[in-house]
Amino acid sequence: MIAQRLAGERLHLQHGPIDVVLRVWGTPAEVAAAERAAALRFRTILDELVAELPVLRSAVTGGTRLTGEVARQMLAACLPFARRGVFVTAMAAVAGAVADELLAAMRAAAPGLRKAFVNDGGDIAVFAAPGETLAIGLAAEPIPGTAFDGALRIAHGDGIGGIATSGRGGRSFSLGIADAVTVLARDAATADAAATLIANAANLDSPAVTRRPARTLDPDSDLGERLVTVAVGALAPDEIAAALDAGAERAEVWRREGLILGAALRLRGQARIVGTPLNALEAA
Repeated sequence: MIAQRLAGERLHLQHGPIDVVLRVWGTPAEVAAAERAAALRFRTILDELVAELPVLRSAVTGGTRLTGEVARQMLAACLPFARRGVFVTAMAAVAGAVADELLAAMRAAAPGLRKAFVNDGGDIAVFAAPGETLAIGLAAEPIPGTAFDGALRIAHGDGIGGIATSGRGGRSFSLGIADAVTVLARDAATADAAATLIANAANLDSPAVTRRPARTLDPDSDLGERLVTVAVGALAPDEIAAALDAGAERAEVWRREGLILGAALRLRGQARIVGTPLNALEAA
């Protein structure tokens, strides 16, 4: 495991494929306690996940059973979507669940923290105490005139505990063609799973889209023989709109059902915003 100090009072933790950057605001004693707790909890997470990897890579069903704390958080985040008939494995929530777990460890060790974030490869668990705000920058194509105009400013009463982004340009394979889908939810694991599934839904059949079975690109992929997007050529404006509308429709259903708080979808310069909570946030 690697732990190192970064600029801006951030702490970097890395173990195998898990790469986390976090920051805590509070008294020096609280910050030190929170960082110690995060580093201590981080040491065992990868081994815990590897021990249950075959189940984590299998389709989530009502009968799925996992024992590790992070694995159970992954399952809990994905199960509501599986129950709605969507194929998902618990791996869809892995980065967000790790971020949630580290944030929980920090808050337990230092209850007086003012605010904190844990960023696991772009899937972010966030906390702001009453009276505090936390600005989260957005690197992928800000949407002018919206809460996604460069940054989200999160306050305690917004109910946002997680932000996640997925899409064709992300670290994992996507079934869809969205450049990026950013989701706000009550925790990072749910945001992570939802962003993945909404990005999968932002899709259409077109000769411009090249797909390959996931397993031919990565023999260990949890997507198996499912076709994932490997290239997207020129698309007509109506094709871009149709793909975004398909993803936005799924996001709106899940927003109405209370699974997510909002989403922003982007493809080739077009965008869709889902959820009034986004417009209530102050753009930084």
